[in-house]
Amino acid sequence: MKTLIVYYSYEGSCALVAETLKELLNADIFEIKTEDEKKRGGLAKFVWGGRQVLTHSKPALKPYVFDSDPWDLIILGTPVWAGSPAPAMASFLDKTKISGKRIALFACHAGGIGKALEKLKALLPLNTIAGEIGIVNPRRQGKQELKVKLEAWVKELAGSGHKGATIRP
Repeated sequence: MKTLIVYYSYEGSCALVAETLKELLNADIFEIKTEDEKKRGGLAKFVWGGRQVLTHSKPALKPYVFDSDPWDLIILGTPVWAGSPAPAMASFLDKTKISGKRIALFACHAGGIGKALEKLKALLPLNTIAGEIGIVNPRRQGKQELKVKLEAWVKELAGSGHKGATIRP
């Protein structure tokens, strides 16, 4: 099965998960990058990110070429901002229009996933959702511990009836 991992990572948590999944699945990887790469910290980060979510902003992305045809499974990963997927992921899905694919979802968060996975699924109406997982603070977990937990999720994805899971440190 050809697998592609598409992710957006603001502070590195989703990048860590994506790289770990890449190793486990021998998958290809595609990072979504925004035109605005300024890293905000502290309160400014929350105000800036929350405003993007509340105003349904779709930030400009760096130019890319994407074709979903070669992939049997596409795994999408996003951080959670104000209980929603990061706006960069919404920009990507708005521009890319993936349909007819088997999709798995992961969302990295600090303990408040909100409705991020449900909102992400709503952006993928013409696809089959194979599984979903919320991962709490992946960078606080040891790499081996995270790998073991993701291995279990990957096995569930291969089976049927996966309802989702949450990985905690």
